[in-house]
Amino acid sequence: QVQLIESGGGLVQAGGSLRLSCAASGRTLSSYAMGWFRQAPGKEREFVATITSNGIITQYADSVKGRFTISRDDAKNTVYLQIITLLPEDTAVYYCAAANGWRPTRAYEYAYWGQGTQVTVSS
Repeated sequence: QVQLIESGGGLVQAGGSLRLSCAASGRTLSSYAMGWFRQAPGKEREFVATITSNGIITQYADSVKGRFTISRDDAKNTVYLQIITLLPEDTAVYYCAAANGWRPTRAYEYAYWGQGTQVTVSS
């Protein structure tokens, strides 16, 4: 069993930046692909970014390419999501998740989820 806890969210102005963290306990993350998803009010949860278990390959949703960067530090059992140039439409609860697949982009492919961290971007 893997427990995931996100942190780093908050209220920021448009154009600002944040770094979200996802700390794991229970098992090492090194064998899992990791992903970030987000869910805005009234919308479905959507894929944001994923990184393979070896940390070599990443993939992003088109809407965040060039602004979001996913990374992992397996020594710290933590995954990060660096966000720059925040936009009001980035406002959402951000979730990290762990999967056994190679480069999963769909929510059903992920076995473990955190509780989420709120990101609110003011215009």
